[in-house]
Amino acid sequence: MEVKIGVKGAARELVIETEAEADDVVAAVRTAVEDTVGVLDLTDAKGRRVLVPTATLAYVELGEPSRGRVGFGA
Repeated sequence: MEVKIGVKGAARELVIETEAEADDVVAAVRTAVEDTVGVLDLTDAKGRRVLVPTATLAYVELGEPSRGRVGFGA
């Protein structure tokens, strides 16, 4: 699953490929946002941890990675 994280003050978003289920990612985001000094803690598909302070969190978008299209029907 692909997770896009918008960070306040950053021109680009963080894109993480994770093997976690969507419900698990949503639960992690909710837990981090509810904490007053929370940190969003996600693990990507290669086992690396990504930590984002919730004070800088702008948005989180969940979805499947888009596949590149080739040809005239694209």
